[in-house]
Amino acid sequence: MDMKSIEVLERGIEQVLPSKEKFAEVMDSKKISIYLGIDPTNPDLHLGHLISLLILKRFKEAGHKVVIVIGGFTARIGDPSDKDAARKPMTEDQINENAKTYKEQIERILGDVEYKNNADWLKKLTFEDVLRLSAKVTVQQMLERDMFKKRIKEEKPVGVHEFMYPLMQGYDSVAMEIDAEIGGNDQLFNMMVGRDLSKMYLDKEKFVVTTKLLIDPEVGSKMSASEGPYVSLNAKPEELFGLVMSLSDGIVPSCFELCTEVPLEEIKKLKDEHPRDAKAKLAFEITKLIHGEDEAKKAKEEFDKVFKEGGIPEEMQEFKLEGSKSIMDVLTESGLAESRSEARRLISGKGVTLDDKIVDDWDVEVSPGQVFKVGKHRFIKIT
Repeated sequence: MDMKSIEVLERGIEQVLPSKEKFAEVMDSKKISIYLGIDPTNPDLHLGHLISLLILKRFKEAGHKVVIVIGGFTARIGDPSDKDAARKPMTEDQINENAKTYKEQIERILGDVEYKNNADWLKKLTFEDVLRLSAKVTVQQMLERDMFKKRIKEEKPVGVHEFMYPLMQGYDSVAMEIDAEIGGNDQLFNMMVGRDLSKMYLDKEKFVVTTKLLIDPEVGSKMSASEGPYVSLNAKPEELFGLVMSLSDGIVPSCFELCTEVPLEEIKKLKDEHPRDAKAKLAFEITKLIHGEDEAKKAKEEFDKVFKEGGIPEEMQEFKLEGSKSIMDVLTESGLAESRSEARRLISGKGVTLDDKIVDDWDVEVSPGQVFKVGKHRFIKIT
């Protein structure tokens, strides 16, 4: 092995079941297989995924086998973890479309790893198989889940199909005969079902590795596609740099620990830096991880040019002018505002500039060559 197994299990990991020490012993004795499951419910991965990917990178560097499972079947139901309502069902076309870019995004961090789709085995289960699988877990166990308790207390519906999700995720471990699974600590229940099923079906000890969640202290929620600030790993370098710069100051220390490879000793020294300078270093490190050092340098230069020196980006969204259009038309049709009422609020709040002049009349017609700026980070050029 290239590094001590216990070192692999330190940074970013909240707990290992049954224990870190036992898992390290197994890792020192043989090459293990560990998997991360991702349901393609969105087209992009985000910073929350980066936490697990960086840990898996250490496993790979230590000589172990890393498997990424795309939830082609489980995404149809959707993980109910921490949800106040059932997810809307997705079509197979939506799932496949979302998953198209996952491999490219993951390989930026992990390089070449093995990919599987749980539709390959879950589709093959007969109704009898499903009934036998359902008999392995009781309703009482399911009702111990906090989100189900909360929804029942609030008289919100809980679908029987949602009870099936942990069983399906758990069956992934059986189908692959995997040694370990990694996921956020909000996935603990689902992963423990897989651990139990591995014992029942395979007489095998499956280890469960939970990662710390990236919590934004200012909003009190985890960073994900549906909660808290969203930073896409598929964003272009300049956009990614800007998205990280827009995060709250309070999340910077944990983001350094969980989403970069900067040594922990160096991270401790950042507490004495100005929050904006520390955040700029964070933005550089994350952009470098995803796009490489050269692109990270260009992104930083572009950000400084635009936001320190008052310039405009070299590349920005364009809006093709067809006929006469007002400022209100451009804001809504380009997507800079979701509705005309939101466009009015942005203009009334002096949040829109046109060629560096604050807009106060939404009926003014626009011309090719003009540049809109909405807030601090969004630009659009009229062509």
